[in-house]
Amino acid sequence: MRLAPGNPMVRALLMVLVFDAIIFGLAIAGMIQVSDVSPGVAALAGGGGAVLALIAAATLRRGWWWLSWLVQVVGIALGLATPMMFWVGGSFAVLWVIVFGLGKRLEQVNPAA
Repeated sequence: MRLAPGNPMVRALLMVLVFDAIIFGLAIAGMIQVSDVSPGVAALAGGGGAVLALIAAATLRRGWWWLSWLVQVVGIALGLATPMMFWVGGSFAVLWVIVFGLGKRLEQVNPAA
């Protein structure tokens, strides 16, 4: 599941991944203060997710789409560490699917994209 390289929605998907990284980093504080997760585990989970999102953003144009879909799964899975991430990660996953779907529709309407 990927978009054509010239599709303008690739840039929007890239921004979703960057915002995913920011949210994963901010979730570290929520894990520690709200859910009483140890700082080491919170840093590993949130920081690891943020690094994964940045790597996915960097490799999106190279065709590593599977990594970008994995980031969305990781965002929802962070809800296991702090329940707020079920909602936030799920929201970003829904946003990802909507933008991806719009990109696919754009490719159908304008095959040159």
